[in-house]
Amino acid sequence: MRKNPFFTLLLALLASVSVAASAAEAPKTGGAKPATVQPAQPVATVKVDLNAADAATLERDLLGIGPAKAQAIVDYRQAHGPFASVDELLEVKGIGAAILDKNRDRLSAN
Repeated sequence: MRKNPFFTLLLALLASVSVAASAAEAPKTGGAKPATVQPAQPVATVKVDLNAADAATLERDLLGIGPAKAQAIVDYRQAHGPFASVDELLEVKGIGAAILDKNRDRLSAN
């Protein structure tokens, strides 16, 4: 059976490229120390005042808060008065410890 010379050349070309790529050395740094990675700076978080924010602000700026929960927070505030602390948010139906913990750094009760 005769082999097509094109496939033989293609196989030889691929083999030579493979050998050349694997034999390449990493570039020398000239004795310089490798760069160190600086830790990322914390992103400034927006503080949301539970006693002043409207439903749209609560929904936009808090994690895990959709339109229904945002409105529930506003309704609770209107029915019970201003929040005395951020922890009082747990009294709102649909707000649990997980949501409060995700948002604690974003909340204030001024």
